Amino acid sequence: MFRFFKKKPITPESSVEDQSPTLASQEVEHSPDQIAEKVIVPETAAEATPALSPQTPFRRSSFAAALGGSGIATPESLLPAVPIEPVEVIQPIEQIALVEPIEPVEPVIPEQNQEKKASWLARLKGGLAKTGQSIGSLFVGVRVDEALFEELETALIMADAGVEATEQLLTALRLRVKRDRIEDAEAVRQALREVLTEHLKVLEKPFDVGRVKPLVVMITGVNGAGKTTSIGKLAFALQHEGARVLLAAGDTFRAAARQQLIEWGVRNKVDVIAQEGADPAAVAFDAVHAGRARGMDVVMVDTAGRLPTQLHLMDELKKIRRVIAKADPTAPHEVLLVVDGNSGQNVLAQIRAFDAAVGLTGLIVTKLDGTAKGGTLAAVAAGSQGVRPVPVYWIGVGEKIEDLQPFVAAEFAAAVVG
Repeated sequence: MFRFFKKKPITPESSVEDQSPTLASQEVEHSPDQIAEKVIVPETAAEATPALSPQTPFRRSSFAAALGGSGIATPESLLPAVPIEPVEVIQPIEQIALVEPIEPVEPVIPEQNQEKKASWLARLKGGLAKTGQSIGSLFVGVRVDEALFEELETALIMADAGVEATEQLLTALRLRVKRDRIEDAEAVRQALREVLTEHLKVLEKPFDVGRVKPLVVMITGVNGAGKTTSIGKLAFALQHEGARVLLAAGDTFRAAARQQLIEWGVRNKVDVIAQEGADPAAVAFDAVHAGRARGMDVVMVDTAGRLPTQLHLMDELKKIRRVIAKADPTAPHEVLLVVDGNSGQNVLAQIRAFDAAVGLTGLIVTKLDGTAKGGTLAAVAAGSQGVRPVPVYWIGVGEKIEDLQPFVAAEFAAAVVG
């Protein structure tokens, strides 16, 4: 294991400074940053021996001192340390950009899926209980005659279904009762549920995430409709479907809007593009580029709440859309309007104004819990007051993060009719 050298005549040892520099020392003089000093950590204090400097040449005296110590020196400790070049560790861009990595979504087994579905239907029926009771109570202990249809007409109008939608629904219901010769009130209610489902089918449309990457979604609405909260809930829902989401705090008019969206980002473990006091269009522009660079699936841009009568804010909304198109010529791919389910027929005016300004592609209906105006979507489907039947992607009936669910016509009709 060890090499032994022939004994040479003893000559006065010169100091280390007087000796000619070795190859290792020459390398140190030329490139000192490339030398990594090797340190040996002893197991006990008694075994500790001073490590040889890589610049000190080998001498028999050092060799003898090493063997004569209380411990036995290893061969590695006797050899000069080899220069080690530092290694640069490169991390992926996505890992640096994210505050925390997104946790993998656990697969949902069918039993859990059925339980969640039943829980959602119960919450939906509970949220629309006022509307369901006002309509469903008409079919208890009554005869199937003209008086029943008159009371049903009044109940639908009171639920803000509107005159046009009410006429369409009652006409289809009369034909169904006459064709099938229905004489039982409960059977009439079942027929009304089926007629309302067919009426609302025009609003049912799945939200396709994977058709383009990133999918740029521009979200707007009036003040107090629950726009920012809906964005946080929607980010949660999309993440559980396996999508990577990036948020943009484009609402720079409201003081706490940026902090509120950042809080939703922390809760959902997603990044938020935010700039204090910046132009909303500039924030949206940066978010689109960031979403493309980070490989995101969805980029959601929050905008300031505004009334349709605030023309300067509506012009700002148009500007945001134009700037997003400069970042991506095909964007925004979705323009969603968040509406309050308690607004009744006022929802039609909002849809008409925002659709004319930015071209809506979908709706998010919030705060349906406790409302007696659940028939508003029937008015939207009927195209009342000249509105276009814009698809309804999601509806919300509570404050919990999972209370925002996709709109299904059959489920909504069952909750409204009771």
